[in-house]
Amino acid sequence: MAKRETYRKGPVELRGGQIPDETTDTRLLQPQVDTDWLHTDPWRVMRIQAEFVEGFGALAELGPAVSVFGSARTPKGTDAYRLGVEIGRQAAAAGFAVITGGGPGIMEAANKGACDAGGVSVGLGIELPHEQGMNRWVDLGINFRYFFVRKTMFVKYSTGFIVLPGGFGTLDELFEALTLVQTRKVRSFPVVLVGSEYWRGMVDWLRGSMAREGNIHEEDLELLTIVDSAEDAVRAVREGHNRVLGEVLAEQEDVANGS
Repeated sequence: MAKRETYRKGPVELRGGQIPDETTDTRLLQPQVDTDWLHTDPWRVMRIQAEFVEGFGALAELGPAVSVFGSARTPKGTDAYRLGVEIGRQAAAAGFAVITGGGPGIMEAANKGACDAGGVSVGLGIELPHEQGMNRWVDLGINFRYFFVRKTMFVKYSTGFIVLPGGFGTLDELFEALTLVQTRKVRSFPVVLVGSEYWRGMVDWLRGSMAREGNIHEEDLELLTIVDSAEDAVRAVREGHNRVLGEVLAEQEDVANGS
């Protein structure tokens, strides 16, 4: 008998005829053609609030952590997959928890590396039309209905982002992080791109088109660090974490001294 598809909707697991035709995010964002939303949307706020509370409660004592992003389509045994494993392993060995989206591909690789090193391996899953499920290397997993709640957890509990080759989802997380740093909504934590051959074209376009047209400043590109090895990626995150930690401690000392 074939294994039935499993669909996760927040903390609920569904199979067979119980699997919905659309996700919770889809229903939230769909155009409104009448005023029925006045009676349903206020109740959604309670569910959104519950997701925030659940995420904050699960991750509050996580300690220093790094988020690793990359394609869910990366096959096992490839160079990119092996690099993801090594990044997860070295990040855990350096004292960081490793946070991913909890799915397959690069996410699985980084979680596996963290587990192999005896570190904390975290997966922040999301409800999708074709459910991927949480990979087996996740020690602490949280499934979210709403992308924006999940994104908050990635940023709030990470001291840096390590970004391997990926698709639209990877770029979404990358540019959201850059925007938050650029606008000083978060402290300037490191954003590290791994794979110069993969990312160079994008960075050249940012410099040659976006910066040249004045839509970003040339120094904004300094928010990105491009490396090719796990060692350099983890080193960049560690140095960034130490820098920010030093700034926080200095500020606390100034407050204590009344300056």
